[in-house]
Amino acid sequence: MPGHRTKGFCASAAALALCAVLAGCGGTGESAGGGKVVLRYTWWGNPDRAARTEQAVALFEKQHPDIDVTTSFSGYDAYKQKLATQAAGGDAPDVMQLDYRQIDQYASGGVLLDLAKQKPVLRTSEIDQGLLGTGRVDDVQYAIPQGRGTETVVYDVATWKKSGVPLPGESWTWSQWADAMRALAKKTGRPGATDPGWSEDGFEVWLRGQGKSLYTEAGGLGFTADDLTRWWTFTDRLRREGAVSPAEQTTQLDGTVENTPLGRGEATSDNNWDAPSSGYTALVKGGVALAPMPSGEDGTPGQYFKPSMFLGVSANTGHPKEAAQLVDFMINDRRAAKILGAGRGIPVNETIRDEIGPELKDFDKTIADFQASLDGKLKDPPQAPPSGDNALQTTFQRDYDQVSYARMSPRQAAENYVTEAKAELRS
Repeated sequence: MPGHRTKGFCASAAALALCAVLAGCGGTGESAGGGKVVLRYTWWGNPDRAARTEQAVALFEKQHPDIDVTTSFSGYDAYKQKLATQAAGGDAPDVMQLDYRQIDQYASGGVLLDLAKQKPVLRTSEIDQGLLGTGRVDDVQYAIPQGRGTETVVYDVATWKKSGVPLPGESWTWSQWADAMRALAKKTGRPGATDPGWSEDGFEVWLRGQGKSLYTEAGGLGFTADDLTRWWTFTDRLRREGAVSPAEQTTQLDGTVENTPLGRGEATSDNNWDAPSSGYTALVKGGVALAPMPSGEDGTPGQYFKPSMFLGVSANTGHPKEAAQLVDFMINDRRAAKILGAGRGIPVNETIRDEIGPELKDFDKTIADFQASLDGKLKDPPQAPPSGDNALQTTFQRDYDQVSYARMSPRQAAENYVTEAKAELRS
């Protein structure tokens, strides 16, 4: 599950499909000296996630002395661009971390291996079947969820308390959230939050609170230009009032927590996913806490639990069995789960989740407690979005930039987006 998303090139599903037909698309796996298998494993995240992952990989290599794992990671936006380029060229890593919004794109592009064929090496019996199903496209298991996550309001505890503005409770509406951001800005002299208008994720939560959705079951738009106009009018007003971050800050977002207004000490809160929010602990001296996302005015929740991220295997890997072993280890090994903690979301293996839950510490425990507070309160997650959504994230942000810099009205930008979105989803 990504944190922030910003502008960047996204290969289309058509481009990705090229790797399925290009002559000479060889396997990505290599063999090292001494007959060892070499796997390339890549993910997005912050330094904390990287350190945990490297420790877990070292344990895997110790248990599998015939396998060497070459690792790499970056912030989400850079990762998304690089993976799209590699996939389009038939050179996707053997094992790759995937976002919910990438599954359809890479599956339809012939990039991913059918993981159901890797049983019994890859075990899935301890994963909730509904959660497991989110990694399927046309009944083929292309990806395995690695954690359960949810979106959150993450905030600077010390600054918020010092302001005298009441701390968030167990629930609040978007209008109550907006009033709190205005009060924080007045008391602290800086925006209360990152402007959520740029975020398709934030818009989706707002939409679901209105009883609507981003996409229909058939893969079309689930909202109108009127809906998007209302959202962008709401956020545009908050930005003009100084309650949320100005355009010059918002357009600097690059997918890392370090470059958010909250991470730079220029805002009191941010909307992010719970697992990536761990990165704020090293940046915010006053400590951070998590609050639920705002609901609709009638209390309808827009927030939902979803797979925080997935693991997939390249269809072109030269070592499908070994790649499946690495995926199985990252999901089903108890020692790996203890190392990884909640940095990728709460573990999906139900037995492991029950076992390590009481052992979680620090921000991992914060995430676990936050999710527990929401159990039974949220609606079912939507199906994985159509492949065109990956490109539309960039379109969404680009069009909101026009609003941020007063080059377009919310109405003009919303109509422009809906027109482009419909064309993209038909292509």
